[in-house]
Amino acid sequence: MSELRKGQVSNLALATAAFAVTFWAWNLIGPLAGSYSRQLGLSPTQTSLLVAIPVVVGSLGRIPVGVLTDRLGGRRMFAAVCFVSIVPVLFVGWSASYGWLLFWGFLLGIPGTSFAVGVPFVNAWYEPARRGFATGVFGAGMGGTALSSFFTPRLVEDFGRPAAHVLMAAVLALMGVIVLGGSRDSPAWSAATASALPRMREAVRIKATWQCAFLYAVTFGGFVAFSTYLPTLLQNVYRFAQTDAGLRTAGFSIAAVVSRPLGGALSDRIGPARVLFVALGGTVVMALVLALRPPPEAPAGASFVLMAFFLGLGTGGVFALVAKLVEASRVGTVTGLVGAAGGLGGYFPPLVMGAVYTVSGAYTIGYLLLAVTALVALAYTYRAFRTLQERF
Repeated sequence: MSELRKGQVSNLALATAAFAVTFWAWNLIGPLAGSYSRQLGLSPTQTSLLVAIPVVVGSLGRIPVGVLTDRLGGRRMFAAVCFVSIVPVLFVGWSASYGWLLFWGFLLGIPGTSFAVGVPFVNAWYEPARRGFATGVFGAGMGGTALSSFFTPRLVEDFGRPAAHVLMAAVLALMGVIVLGGSRDSPAWSAATASALPRMREAVRIKATWQCAFLYAVTFGGFVAFSTYLPTLLQNVYRFAQTDAGLRTAGFSIAAVVSRPLGGALSDRIGPARVLFVALGGTVVMALVLALRPPPEAPAGASFVLMAFFLGLGTGGVFALVAKLVEASRVGTVTGLVGAAGGLGGYFPPLVMGAVYTVSGAYTIGYLLLAVTALVALAYTYRAFRTLQERF
């Protein structure tokens, strides 16, 4: 146990840093969507597709990456994701046509798979009573989207798009080397020896896999959708410049980053079901407020920040629920499936928002759909988990 505790802080810190860097890479297109739209003459639907396309691989890729993590360990898989991600990062920076941007943007989903590496890696370092806290802290690495929203437009303005992407590739390479040299797999972890397909079938048969996948599709999917599409939305609705929209999107992401570990820690204390009930209820309220199109700065800004806070709280609660319901040897595989659902949950909303804006010139219908979805998830959480060691 002493050896386990000795490595907890350093390995959690490295995993969180690697998650942040890869998530920055995953979100390179979203903050620049406005400039792509202007340069290439894209319609709102085309822009939405460009923003959403990295989410596909970043979502579905979590399934095999989670399986490989169970077999190879988080240390090697984190490094592999960092190194492989360099290729699409560079080519997205050099692409000059919409077709090539879609192709390399699709592969830019690779860094988004790092989530399925980190959860089992971190879980193995912590005892069950502290896994909600540990996965919550690790989940704060999704603040890489905030880093991207804040820094990417400024780097592109100062150095140009190709140079900015070369810099991101260099950061990925450095992070991969640091992970290989500085991290190690938990002494409590053992490599899965069974073949992948049987483990996948076992994970699919676990009821908790589907329950958590649905809830994560709503909470994390909502966060991904907003963090990637919010720059476009702010430019369309409030006429902010690209850098100003990026700054405000960074604030949105930071709110979720802060609340995710809080959601994990509160789940350890009061139970993940209660945390999810609060998070989903808050999401319903804020979606309805945003549907009214509050004026810019204080009213709108506070609304978006509170939305991010509730979504982040919910993501922390979901993976505390995974740790509570799924045995440690299956967490990697289940995490891949749940993470894929969360990513896919972030794929469709930007497309819906783009289509809604094209048809109506506003985002009201999109917000109402989010409110209804969160309300359904809230009702399901109450029904499915109200007897899980705690009662509302």
